[in-house]
Amino acid sequence: MNEIKTLASAAAVFALIAGVAQAQDKETLAIVVKGLDNPFFEQINLGCQKWMTENADSKYECLYTGPASSADEAGEVQIVDDLLTRGVAAIAISPSNAPAMANRVRQINPDVPVMTIDADFLEQDRDLRATYLGTDNYLMGVKMAEEAAKLKPDGGTVCLQLGNVAADNINARAQGFRDTAGGEKGIERLTGQNGWTEIEGCPVFTNDQADLANQQMADTFTANPDLDAFILVGGWAQFAPQAYAQVTDQVMDKLKSKDLIIVAGDTLPPQTQAFRDGRSHAQVGQRPFEMGYRAPDVMIQLINGETVEDPLYTGLDICNQEDAGFCADN
Repeated sequence: MNEIKTLASAAAVFALIAGVAQAQDKETLAIVVKGLDNPFFEQINLGCQKWMTENADSKYECLYTGPASSADEAGEVQIVDDLLTRGVAAIAISPSNAPAMANRVRQINPDVPVMTIDADFLEQDRDLRATYLGTDNYLMGVKMAEEAAKLKPDGGTVCLQLGNVAADNINARAQGFRDTAGGEKGIERLTGQNGWTEIEGCPVFTNDQADLANQQMADTFTANPDLDAFILVGGWAQFAPQAYAQVTDQVMDKLKSKDLIIVAGDTLPPQTQAFRDGRSHAQVGQRPFEMGYRAPDVMIQLINGETVEDPLYTGLDICNQEDAGFCADN
C-alpha cells in the first residue's frame, strides 16, 4: 500500500511539473517536505505560494511537494530521486530520514544545486548540500530547556516526545534540551543532572503522527501520575487540537498548579490557542512560512553561482507566562 501511495504521489508531482512547463515554460525550484499531512509544512507551502505571487514574471516556478504521509520516509526519498532524475533547476529537501536521503543524493550525484530546508543532513553528509535554511534546532532545544527550568528550577522527572528516529533536526533539539537542562555537553540521557531525570519508556517517537502523539501523551500521563514535565520537542499532538484538548483535560488540575508542566515546539494557531487555554506553559516557535518564502530566492542564488551563507537561520518565537504577547496575537 505504501508503494502505491508513493507512486501516486510521484505521478502527481510529475503531472504538475509537466503542466507548469507546458503552460508557462518555467524552470522548477522544488521544495520537498517530510509529509503533506503536517500543518507545519503547509506554512512552508504558503510561503512558496507567496513567492510565486510576487514573482509572476520570473523564469522559475516554486513547486511544493512531498509524500502524503510524514511516516513515508521511503516515499520522500523516491520523490527526490524522481525529481532529480527527471530534472529540476534546484531542490530544497527536508529529510525525514537524513541518512537514507543523503545516501540517495550521493548516489545520484545531481548537477543542480541541492539545499536542505527545515531539517538538515547529518554532519558527515553536509558536503552534499550547498546550505541549510531553517531553525537552529539545537538552540530551539536550549530555549525549551530554559523555559522548563523557569517553571521547575529544581528539575524533576521528564518525558521527551520526539519525531522520526533519524530526523537530524529533532535529534538536535533533544540534544540542546538535555545539554541545557543537565548543565553539560553531550548528555545522551538525563539521569539526575541538575535534578532532571528522564522516565522509563521515554523518549517516545511519534513518527510525525498527531494521533500517535496524543496517545503517547495520554499513556504517559496515566502510567506516571507524578510526572513533572512533558516536552513536545515538535508540535505533533497539538496539531490535532480536539484530541490534544481531551488528553490535557485529564491533567488540567496539575497543569494549572504547575505540578505538571508542558513545553512544546512550534507556534501555529492551534498551538497558541492551546497556550492561551492553559494547555501548555511555553511554546518555542519556528518560522516555517519564512522558510518557504526565502527558499526560492536562495535556490536562484545557488543556480547563479552566488555565494550563500551556510547555515541560514530563520529565528525563533517564544511564548511563555512572562511574555505572552506573540501567542496573544496568533
